[in-house]
Amino acid sequence: MQIQLEDQMITLHVQYAKRKKMSVQIDGSDLITVKVPTGTSEESIRSALEGLGPKILEKLRSNAAARQVPKVKEYQGEETYLYLGKEYALHELITTGDMDAEALKLALKKFYFNSLKKIVAERITRYGAQLKVKPKSVEIVESRTKWGSCSFDKKLTFNYRLAMAPPEVIDYVIIHELCHLLHMNHDRSFWRRLGSVMPDYKEKEAYLARQGQFMTL
Repeated sequence: MQIQLEDQMITLHVQYAKRKKMSVQIDGSDLITVKVPTGTSEESIRSALEGLGPKILEKLRSNAAARQVPKVKEYQGEETYLYLGKEYALHELITTGDMDAEALKLALKKFYFNSLKKIVAERITRYGAQLKVKPKSVEIVESRTKWGSCSFDKKLTFNYRLAMAPPEVIDYVIIHELCHLLHMNHDRSFWRRLGSVMPDYKEKEAYLARQGQFMTL
């Protein structure tokens, strides 16, 4: 669903459920989810959202400002670090000791590599069985351009930085690459198969497009 707020055309994801009131949620990737009681008319939704327009636009502007320039990590003080979509202090993720900034950065990278390796192994088993596919090998790698890849000889790779993403986004990338074992190209059959396992995959794509630049060391 789309509505016009001032000079912006806003896309909304409307979810109907057994509930009494409407609620609006906006995450860091600008995904706007509107939850409404079953049977609510589109006209009623539009009317309510127009009243909330200023607050919605303020949140979107705040998100945009936060995304403008990724901060360079200094590995000291009160900095936080992404893990599975949430912010953590460095000492909550790794043992810091008396290491300097470079050593801490390397230790954190190792933590991400090892964590993602375990997560991917479990998810590959689950979704591979659902899709009835099995990769020849799975490897965690460092990449600046790809979150995941599938070679013609059925070898899958995943970017260690995915450990910074929410679990459902990691699942999306894993399912995406597993579907390539069935369809190497992004044709209609590929997207239909992907959608059969994860109907809201476009939301996960949007998250990576908007937040990917912040998933760095």
